[in-house]
Amino acid sequence: MEELLQFQNSLLKNLQKGWQRYLYPQLYVDERLLGIKGLRGIGKTTLLLQFLDQYLAKNNKGLYVTAEHPFFYHQSIFELASLWSSYGGSLLMIDEVHRYPNWSRELKLIYDGIPSLKVIFTSSSALDLFKGEADLSRRLSVQILEGLSFREFLSLHHQITIGPVILGEILQQPQAVTEQLIKQIKLPVLPLFKDYLHFGYFPFSNSASKERIPQRLIQIINTVLESDLAMVQGYSAANVFKIKQLLGIIAETVPFEPNISKIAEKMQLGRQTVNIFLKHLEDAKILSLLFEEVRGISLLQKPGKIYLENPNFLYAFESSPNLGTLRETFFINQLRNSGHLVSLSKKGDFLIDEKFIFEVGGRSKDSSQIKGLENAFLALDDLEVGFGNKLPLWVFGFLY
Repeated sequence: MEELLQFQNSLLKNLQKGWQRYLYPQLYVDERLLGIKGLRGIGKTTLLLQFLDQYLAKNNKGLYVTAEHPFFYHQSIFELASLWSSYGGSLLMIDEVHRYPNWSRELKLIYDGIPSLKVIFTSSSALDLFKGEADLSRRLSVQILEGLSFREFLSLHHQITIGPVILGEILQQPQAVTEQLIKQIKLPVLPLFKDYLHFGYFPFSNSASKERIPQRLIQIINTVLESDLAMVQGYSAANVFKIKQLLGIIAETVPFEPNISKIAEKMQLGRQTVNIFLKHLEDAKILSLLFEEVRGISLLQKPGKIYLENPNFLYAFESSPNLGTLRETFFINQLRNSGHLVSLSKKGDFLIDEKFIFEVGGRSKDSSQIKGLENAFLALDDLEVGFGNKLPLWVFGFLY
């Protein structure tokens, strides 16, 4: 126990305390069992430690551990929970729980057997927390930590603090909303937006060398494929290699309109296997799969288009990505991250919440493709202020 407390104290000494992610004030802290999922490098560990720091300041007893700690070479999570409870501990935080083989069964034992102990844990976004060895569906609450929004990027990198804006306000009052945001930002918004698209989705971008960020992103993708997916899905080295091949094919031509039969033939895989690989890559927050319908999507249904999950990944694969793809990737990412339904539209590019049609493009794009349609809008890059149905693309980065 002493070694774990020393490890925790070391981490807390180096903790960044001033700035918090959007999810921090929304945490379900009253739940006895809370799981936080998210892509690697997105800030889950910092989120845990910031909550723990405030928890300890109130004279409560909390303990942070990572499932990779050598302590678990000879002790189980349940044994640690029992020991910590006997010390009077009221909170146990477990980072990277998917690294522990029997995580769901032992969390269930803790929940049922030690009701005085609250457990908050993090996991890879690839992990389905409700499909572990033990049924946690009636016990577990889950929250997802997404990457930085453009709004958060401005706060972290430039100390510009602005609250989120709901989609309805943007659509109803585009000029008033965008003019007010520009007044609050005080700096030219378009260069800041370009920076965000290039390197601003991950919190480590605030301290890392900009030149090294693409390399760091490739390392994150490789770790997700080689470690997280291999562990969560039980993939062999051969399967991981096939998934890398598949990702390479997609990254070359995003947005990718898949021909599953041709991909399967080229990779010497079954169609069903290719669809499963695509779904796992989406679960892992590497890809975004888009369909013409957003409800009742089956595991084996072919997506209409495939995008990388966030715009920074485009720069990781290519130094000068296609501008149209970059814009669409940002739009999809920010709408989905803020809880909106995004699907392909038969007219226009995207259908949002099964109601609003959007065409995404540059400033000079006209309304011809959405002419005569109700609830149809243009989301335009290189535009500062919105008017009518023309909305600046950057404003969708304020949704969360």
